[in-house]
Amino acid sequence: VVAAWASVPFPALRGYSLPDTLCTYQQDVPWKLLSSCREEKVSRCFAQSVVLRGICKERKQPASLLHACESTEEVLQRYLHALFPGAFSTSHVLEQPCNTLPPYPQFFSPLLTRQGFLLDKPPGYSSAAVESIPVLAALQSSPVLHTLLYSLYKDLQKLNTRRWASFFSAGVEQDDYQEALQELRTLSQCYEVGFGADGSEDEADSD
Repeated sequence: VVAAWASVPFPALRGYSLPDTLCTYQQDVPWKLLSSCREEKVSRCFAQSVVLRGICKERKQPASLLHACESTEEVLQRYLHALFPGAFSTSHVLEQPCNTLPPYPQFFSPLLTRQGFLLDKPPGYSSAAVESIPVLAALQSSPVLHTLLYSLYKDLQKLNTRRWASFFSAGVEQDDYQEALQELRTLSQCYEVGFGADGSEDEADSD
């Protein structure tokens, strides 16, 4: 099971290299959880796959370990290993950005250039439509899945199944449904770190 994360657009300042950008995100990742669940800071990860597109490696005098990397993919891989040591990580980098020409909706900040890079301040002229943006997407197996799966279990548990007679008349047995709910709860516990949440879950289930 994985959770999907993304950064659309990836927050890269115009004129800054990928190492410059990532060095400003040493405490937290520059992407957001794609879920309606309350987002939690991820400090631990079991495995992840990350794809970045639209960012090229610029050759500069090395100012950090990230700047000393030979390729953009090596920069991203080293960043992931530094932020999530011990996690199995794969990364892929594509030079082509995502095209955002019409009919793609133009809901971007006025701080974005036509190429999707951030400006320090709004331009003094009317900005043109954003034609492309750098994007990062990640699939991550981490403890946040405990919250996501357990929230889904609690929401399904609250459903009044008597109002869904047609669902069960299609061949789904009530016992099978309850068994699937318990399997979902068990699955959520596989991603739990520590033991402090067990009691709170049991109390919530008994309410």
